[in-house]
Amino acid sequence: MASPMRSLLTDPARYLQSFHLFLANSTEHQCMREFMERQLPDVIASIGNGKSTINILSVGGGAGEMDLLILSKVQARYPGITINNDVIEPSADQIFKYKEHVAETSNLENVKFTWHEETAYEYESRMSAEKKSKKWDFIHMIQMLYYVKDVPATIRYFHSLLETQAKLLIILVSGGSGWEMLWKKYKSALPLDDLCSYVSSADIKRMLDSAGLKYQLHELPSHMDITSCFIEGNKDGELLLDFLTETCEFSKTAPPELKRQVMEELRKPECSEERDGKVLFNNNLSAIVIEP
Repeated sequence: MASPMRSLLTDPARYLQSFHLFLANSTEHQCMREFMERQLPDVIASIGNGKSTINILSVGGGAGEMDLLILSKVQARYPGITINNDVIEPSADQIFKYKEHVAETSNLENVKFTWHEETAYEYESRMSAEKKSKKWDFIHMIQMLYYVKDVPATIRYFHSLLETQAKLLIILVSGGSGWEMLWKKYKSALPLDDLCSYVSSADIKRMLDSAGLKYQLHELPSHMDITSCFIEGNKDGELLLDFLTETCEFSKTAPPELKRQVMEELRKPECSEERDGKVLFNNNLSAIVIEP
């Protein structure tokens, strides 16, 4: 019998609901902000040397919160220089929110924004068809590689667009995170479809090593409070479980045995730690900075 389980991405409204809850319950954005504050200035230290314009490409820019933080760091390093900031983002809703964020942000006079409502693959196809291969001084892909069909090909393509002093920044879940443990063990039992692939920094590292590319890896410690997942019938807990398993209504549609195993797994030290009566899931991220 076909499983009633379906991918969370088939229900965009529920996906966004669970995603916002994930952000509220985790230190996801805090740990990325910390990286932008502490390490990003070194990463971008030479991307604009000798240039009158800096070209930045955001792949999967979402609603732009991290993009605007990145831009503020580039502006601080290269005051007054014109910045072209192109954004690839398939969701019209996210682009709308991004534009709102831009409207609310001061000091962006020297930044020119261009939004492309398309996927990374659609962008690549369009550029090939138009025989264009614009080069970029900084390209970043933050938490988006799960949504591309061919991860190595996507990295290869965007890496090929780097200028000589440019950098490609990838942020995604760490190979040492609870996600890695959960996904590696249960992905065959979960309703994965073409919309989402389970990939971590361990996979990216292997790809970069086999391609002989030079990179630096930074670990970003993060956690998510999943205590509510263990309270039967708790609405927030059910949404977080959906997000963890990428499954719509996981609590209601998963076979009882699979649900039992996943709930057990989530409490194991490889996935979470229990502190002050809370279950804190290991949400560690990795930032990978790739050289041209």
